[in-house]
Amino acid sequence: MGKKPVSSATGDSSKKAFDPFENPAHELFVAEVPAINPTHNLVLNKYPVIFNHFILATKENKPQTSLLEEADLYLTYACLQAWQEDTEGRAGHSLFAFFNSGEHSGASQTHRHLQFLPIEDMKGDVKDDWRVLCETMRSPVHDNLALLHNPSLPFVHFATALRPSLGAADIYRTYLFLMQAALAGISEATDLETFDAVSISQDGRATFSYNLAMTAEVMAILPRRAEATGIPGVTDSSIAINGTILAGTMMVKSEEEWHRLRKQPEHVLKILSDITYSKTRNAAGV
Repeated sequence: MGKKPVSSATGDSSKKAFDPFENPAHELFVAEVPAINPTHNLVLNKYPVIFNHFILATKENKPQTSLLEEADLYLTYACLQAWQEDTEGRAGHSLFAFFNSGEHSGASQTHRHLQFLPIEDMKGDVKDDWRVLCETMRSPVHDNLALLHNPSLPFVHFATALRPSLGAADIYRTYLFLMQAALAGISEATDLETFDAVSISQDGRATFSYNLAMTAEVMAILPRRAEATGIPGVTDSSIAINGTILAGTMMVKSEEEWHRLRKQPEHVLKILSDITYSKTRNAAGV
């Protein structure tokens, strides 16, 4: 099995890091978008998590750690909408998008890109009532803010509902709103009453690591404090978690890890507590 390359250079710093999105391979290239004055490429993932795993990457090499721009978010939303419209009439066919930003987010490439996974392919043989995690975030967080969460989850996270046919500016404002809420949620000095005053970027870069997720119905954010953790009792265990956690999924590298989690599901909570911010960490949390 091929090993997924990472873009961070090691050893000889004079060597240019490999960028899989600079000139996408012909067999992986899908399309330039939008059709007029394209700013992004749609490409298939060479190392797919599941079937139909594809990517939206900026044509220009922009940093993965910078704040997303209107075009990034609007084209992501357009992909979600187009997938749903194309599969209309087939129940349960929808798309999950995620973005990893920062050293603790599970990001493996520095060239800005968002990833897409069909929810029906993620679901596999799971029973019919399974839903991606971000779509279970339905409970209001605050009386005066359009923030949602899942009260059963012990870590800081936020979501907000997306209505149909949003414009680029609306989607971008929603993203900034969630970024501000996330930073307020992990800050000891800021509470949700004044979260719009927090600084989410410095020199264009996000000030914290996070995962962002979108479906046609919701946008959600999960601030991160670590990229990886291990399963107790498993030798050399290290599970790196990315934005698929907002779908309620994670990947393990060995059968031993898989069987340990199946037999002792309480370890999942330990993994989540290691990589996220606890709601009880400070007064700013939910």
